[in-house]
Amino acid sequence: MKSYHHLFFDLDHTLWDFEANANETLYQLFHDYEMGRHAFSFEQFSTRYREVNHALWRLYQANKVTQKQLREMRFVRTLTKLGVAEADMPADISARFTDILPQKSAVFPHTHEVLQYLQGKGYALHLITNGFEDVQHIKLASSKLTDYFQEIITSEASGCLKPDPRMFAHALGRAGATAAESLMVGDNLECDVLGAYNAGIDQVYFNPDRRRHFAQTTYEIASLDELRDFL
Repeated sequence: MKSYHHLFFDLDHTLWDFEANANETLYQLFHDYEMGRHAFSFEQFSTRYREVNHALWRLYQANKVTQKQLREMRFVRTLTKLGVAEADMPADISARFTDILPQKSAVFPHTHEVLQYLQGKGYALHLITNGFEDVQHIKLASSKLTDYFQEIITSEASGCLKPDPRMFAHALGRAGATAAESLMVGDNLECDVLGAYNAGIDQVYFNPDRRRHFAQTTYEIASLDELRDFL
């Protein structure tokens, strides 16, 4: 079995449970802004937000919208689709979401145990994330993940987004690593798996929902605990 020294992890949807944390934040905002007075339920609000946010993130990753535009547009579009007039939209809802969300601490099962195990085995652990610089470090601190990682590489700091090979090259340089001794762990087939492959890095596809796909991956896991099987 191939030997690795540097392990690069994605953060959102891989270690930090974005869906659980976002759902908790949206629930708080739904009640704080008394959205129940409108003709939609929390479930409709949450579902519509996820659809809009996902579409905007795709545009952001394609460099078609900016970080500022993404943050400003996601709630305006969500509430518009739910029939709320712009004059009735809370002016600060986007800012409050950005403030509250990174303070949430839910992580995927086995996250801490596995990271402790990997540290104990002598692996150098790093993060490589497309998430925004101003919130990723808060997420790490809130979920007590910061101390596991030697290098934390964000897209803003590197000047490009996964799957751009330049981001992986930047990460390797920061870590003092070579592609041959490195392994990328992430949930996104395009950004994490294909991006790492194109940079010459082996990949672990984290697929907790066991989605069907036709991609070629070095490894595939449904639980982080499965990393122990080959690391």
